[in-house]
Parts: sequence; structure tokens; C-alpha cells
Amino acid sequence: MTNDNTAPASGSIMVVGGGISGLTTALEAAEVGYEVYLVEKNPYLGGRVAQLNQYFPKLCPPTCGLEINFRRIKDNPRIKVFTQAEIEKVDGNTGNYKVAVKINPRYVNENCTCCGDCAQACGIELNDEFNFGMSAKKGASLPFEMAFPSRFVLSSQIIGTEDAQKAKTACKYDAIDLDMQPKTLDLSVGSIVWATGWEPYDASKIDNLGFGQYDNVVTNMMIERMAAPNGPTKGKIERPSDSKALESIAFVQCAGSRDENHLPYCSYICCMASLKQATYVRERYPDAKIYIFYIDLRAPGQRYEKFYKNIKADENVFFIKGKVAEVSEDQATKNVTVVAENAVTGEKTSQTVDMAVLATGMQPTAANEKLPADLKYNTDGFIINDFEKGGMFAAGCANKPADVVSCNQNATGMALKAIQTLARK
Repeated sequence: MTNDNTAPASGSIMVVGGGISGLTTALEAAEVGYEVYLVEKNPYLGGRVAQLNQYFPKLCPPTCGLEINFRRIKDNPRIKVFTQAEIEKVDGNTGNYKVAVKINPRYVNENCTCCGDCAQACGIELNDEFNFGMSAKKGASLPFEMAFPSRFVLSSQIIGTEDAQKAKTACKYDAIDLDMQPKTLDLSVGSIVWATGWEPYDASKIDNLGFGQYDNVVTNMMIERMAAPNGPTKGKIERPSDSKALESIAFVQCAGSRDENHLPYCSYICCMASLKQATYVRERYPDAKIYIFYIDLRAPGQRYEKFYKNIKADENVFFIKGKVAEVSEDQATKNVTVVAENAVTGEKTSQTVDMAVLATGMQPTAANEKLPADLKYNTDGFIINDFEKGGMFAAGCANKPADVVSCNQNATGMALKAIQTLARK
């Protein structure tokens, strides 16, 4: 670590992505004396962790880790944060990159106090992507309670409408600027860390599992939002079709994962995510029957293995080793039936439950949209780190599937690699 008498090497570091990996990378580099540009496409920092109810290993709520990191960013003048921003182009080479960053308008300036008057004035309701479409939001909204920056944002969908004018009129602080325009910044940096994260695999592509066809088939990230106190159901886990309390639930592991037609790889965290979500169900429904259909259960490390054994000891949790072949619905009751071949007995087994949860895998964001830089990818869209070339590095789930702890560890290492690039200039 540099001290007050040692000047850091010249140059700046750019971190693309403001999720847990990007936050860690930016903070580690800035806190040893380097200037950091943190670029995030959403109007808030926090990434996927912000959408969770709890995360491993301590089953903390997102506020536990994110609040501390947001405070560290706010207090560190070396970190310049750009939200609603995207990389348009990267030119140059190791140690000397020219990056064009497009800043999209938020239509809300620093005067915002988060009073919410603008949202109350809006009549139009839009799909809330933060809650995976399970709720609606106003055209003016705060992404979530502890969003950073702590400022409302106007959806581009209402610009030019009467709602936008109503929101502007309702604001007592002159915080709404409907004339904001996109702008591009040209920044010079010595190294770039791509912490562009992951997306849940699109479960509607898996025809045989019923997502999008049946109301009571949801994904693992959807149940995560249901369980969250700030989620669409305010922490209640209930059937989407009729808000019925759960008497039974099935978790379908490897939904689209380890499948050559979808994601051929294991996403590392899905088994533990489902076990964690089983604890959510048990907290709310002490007597509910929980069925977990799996190919192989993976609990990497002693702590995760202990967690698995605790779940397994629950007499109302049933583990069925077998890949699910089909999910169907009873139109009258809206119950769903999960069908699989039991790999232990060789028999076809079916289980009817109130709701089924598909444990969809992690897909790197770059799999669907390649980044505007000279990067190497594997066949699944994960960025391959070229340490010999240096200059640009992938951190966290942009490089491989990982949990929060692994992402933090990896991001710390990538911050060091970025610093080493500058030190060699």
C-alpha cells in the first residue's frame, strides 16, 4: 500500500460495471492512491447483489455490504462515478487507452432530495425490470430504497408526455431537467477492468419447463425478489396466480444449465441459491413440503457443505436425483406437476406442487452483446484474461460464474493487475 510519502504511478484506471466486482475493484485501486472512473449502465450501483434478499456466506441482506461500499465511494474523491453510462469505443493499447463513454440523460439533477413528489404526479405505470416484471413502477422512480446515487430517475419512455411535465411541475427543488441530452466523454486511462457481470438465462427458451406458459412457474431470481422486504410482494412468498400460501414447492436445478441446447456449463452457484431459498420458504411456511430435483448437488467448500447438511436434515425437504423432463399445469387448480426420471431407482417420478422454481444459470452479459474493445471470449461468452498482454482484465462473473465472496477475491486481484499495468508504464 502506498503511504503519504510515496506518489502513485501516473495514469488512471477504468472499471466498467458497478456490481459487487466493480465496486470492489474501484475501491481497492482508489484506496491505494489511483484515480478510478467507475462506469455503470444502470442509474444505480449494486448490480445483481442489490436484487437479492440475502447472500452467502452470512445470509446478509444487500444493505450489509453495499451500504459500506457506497459510503467508501462517496468519501473517496479519487473515484468518479458515471451511471446511465456505456462504453462506445476503446482505442489505444496497454497503458494508454482512449475510451469514449456515452452518458445517457437521467432527467434529474443533483438538487433531488428523493421526496417522491414527481412519482406521485405521474399516472403512467411501467414494467419494473428490477423486480423482473412482477410489479410496476411510475415514470419517475427511485430504483430501490438505498440506491446510489440517491436520486430519482425519469424513464425515457415518458419524455415528451404529459406525465413528464407533471413530474417537473410537482418538483419543488428544480431537480427535473427535461432538456438533458446524451453526451460523450473522451477519457484517457492506463488500464481497464471489465466487471460487466451476468444475466439470468432466459427461462422462456426452455420449452419443456413451462416458464411463461404457467403462472406458478418462476425463476430463482424472481423468488429472490419475492423474499426481499422491498420486493413486489414485500417479502411474502406466495403463488403468483392467486396469492395462495404455499403448502408445497419444487426447485428445478440446472434449468437450462449443463445442456448443450442452452448453457453447457455449470453456473456454480445455483445449487446453493436453491438451498438458500429453501430456508426462505421454511421461515415463512414451517410445514411446507420442499422438493429439490437435481442432477448433482454442488456445495463447494466446508461452509457450504455444512449448510447443505442442515437443509438435508429437514424432514420436509426431499431431494430427488434426476433431471426434470417436463413441467405441466392443472388448469383448474393452477398446481404444477414436475416430472423426472429418478436416477437412483430408474423410475419415472412426478410431484404436484403449488409452485415451481427454475434454477436458471448465470450467463455473462457479454454473451448477448460483445463489448467494444479488443477482448477474447470463450465459447460461452466469458472474457478470457490475457495476463501476458495485460492492460484489460475481466473481474467476477464477466470471467466465470462465481458467488459474492469469490467475486470480491477475484476483483481484488484484478485491481492489482490494473495497478501493475500502470506501474510498468
